[in-house]
Amino acid sequence: MQTIVVALGGNALQEAKGPATAEAQLAVVKKTAALIAPLARDGRLLVVHGNGPQVGRIVLQNEHSTAITPAMPFDVCGAMSQGLIGYHLQQGLGEALREAGIDKAAVTVLTQVVVDGADPGFQNPTKPIGPFYDEAEAQRIAGEKGWTLKEDAGRGWRRVVASPDPKRIVEINAIRALTEAGFVPVCVGGGGIPVTEAADGTLSGTAAVIDKDLAAEKLAEDVNADTLLILTAVERISIRYGKPDQQDLARMTAAQAEQYIREGHFAPGSMLPKVQAALRFVKSGPGRRAIVTSLEKAAEALHGRAGTELTA
Repeated sequence: MQTIVVALGGNALQEAKGPATAEAQLAVVKKTAALIAPLARDGRLLVVHGNGPQVGRIVLQNEHSTAITPAMPFDVCGAMSQGLIGYHLQQGLGEALREAGIDKAAVTVLTQVVVDGADPGFQNPTKPIGPFYDEAEAQRIAGEKGWTLKEDAGRGWRRVVASPDPKRIVEINAIRALTEAGFVPVCVGGGGIPVTEAADGTLSGTAAVIDKDLAAEKLAEDVNADTLLILTAVERISIRYGKPDQQDLARMTAAQAEQYIREGHFAPGSMLPKVQAALRFVKSGPGRRAIVTSLEKAAEALHGRAGTELTA
């Protein structure tokens, strides 16, 4: 029986131009769940999700409520986003698994991920969170709040925070046990709650967002997964994206991926971390494969009929 780690992109949780209400998000999640639940027939399934828009809104809610109640620190906001998204995924997957006749239950694991406090990511924030702004509004917000905002792949400007590399998943033994017992763990949400670890093992939250694709890759290694399935808004990885000679790739070797990264084909904060995660996974052990595709093509891609498959 194979083990599959699925990393869900933002489009799997919320419509880009739809309302940001809990009801609207749950409706999108239920559609997503219907597409990924059948994957549980193919083996053990673990689900990782992003949290950029959600944690961004939670931070905004905290900031606007400081006259009434103290704002929570960034790591706590990340934990809150894990809870709300996990709740929706448990509902959606629960319904979808029952309708598919699959006798499994989804369970959310509030997950901490250890990062290095000296990680260079803290000196160069790159991880986008929260809503998109036009350039003028971004400049105003940066001046007022002291945030770092960057242009995001032609879609607008977003706040960026540190994105350190994941080093250790604290709750990995619980996740393994749940997987072996037949559950579908929803874990390492938003890349995990970032924590630093003291010499005595004490954990402390830190202000960062770990890239969820790199965290999903770490999870895939730690549970000895066969397949890392990264779901995003496009069916295949492309080189020369958006240009007249754009080329969509059905397959890509590790050497080709490294070459394309050097040539700058993949946008930071968008496709680049997905390719980096896929590359890291296929190089981590024999027989491992990584697939990048759209949510709608997940099942087809798992069986080699869609998506971009990376091999060592």
